[in-house]
Amino acid sequence: MSKKPLTINEVAKKSGVGVETIRYYQRIGLIEKPEKPLSGYRIYSEGIVSRLVFIQRAKELGFSLADCANLLALGDGRCTETKELAAHKLEVIKSKLHDLQAISGTLEKLIQSCESNSAHQGCPIITAISKK
Repeated sequence: MSKKPLTINEVAKKSGVGVETIRYYQRIGLIEKPEKPLSGYRIYSEGIVSRLVFIQRAKELGFSLADCANLLALGDGRCTETKELAAHKLEVIKSKLHDLQAISGTLEKLIQSCESNSAHQGCPIITAISKK
């Protein structure tokens, strides 16, 4: 039993990625653009669906499209290099979390100062943001 050829719309549905995203990924070289036959639509392989799912999952884990390209280039047999890339991504995420916690603390203090501003002499949040 042969599988039905996949058009870009079918690939989009199967992978959960929009058609324009697929076209963008083709333009930047993340996925190949199949040749267009004279008589119809471009035909995609099931492998493209798997590749798109991989890219989307990697993006959910915080990897950029450039990181995705690197991961795809490394393939399945290069665990050491893949681990290094993942470890670097983890450090970046931890750093961002630290920064976000600092921002959260600052915003909490600003909100408290606004709530305790009984004299209503200007908004402490706006004042703090306006300072250099």
